[in-house]
Amino acid sequence: MKLPDTHEHKSRLRLPLILIVAVAAVGVMLLPVARSNSAAAISITVTNNSQRNIRHVYLAAGDPNNWSADQLNGSPIMAGSSATLSGVSCDGASIRVIAEDQDGCFFYRTVSCDENATWTITNDAPRDCG
Repeated sequence: MKLPDTHEHKSRLRLPLILIVAVAAVGVMLLPVARSNSAAAISITVTNNSQRNIRHVYLAAGDPNNWSADQLNGSPIMAGSSATLSGVSCDGASIRVIAEDQDGCFFYRTVSCDENATWTITNDAPRDCG
């Protein structure tokens, strides 16, 4: 019986090992790409330091004219109070937050998707009533 040539035997073992290492390396390189494509979830706290009640809060991701449904679910932010929107899906660099007061006037704020955000609305905040 002939013993296998050790050089030939090592070559056959080396090929699958190289293939496994190459596949693992490609997978590790693609991991950051997969993470960057997933939507981040942030929290946005809206504090109402104005004398008006905030009746509705909307979000607009991407297209500033494509507003979400009301995020307050019928619970206005009374003067001197705040509300936190949790788990806001944020898949771009920023998201626009729109608040509507009791007179139907709007306030706008763009927040970064990099971290949780706070927005304080005061009596001096410019209102869009048109």
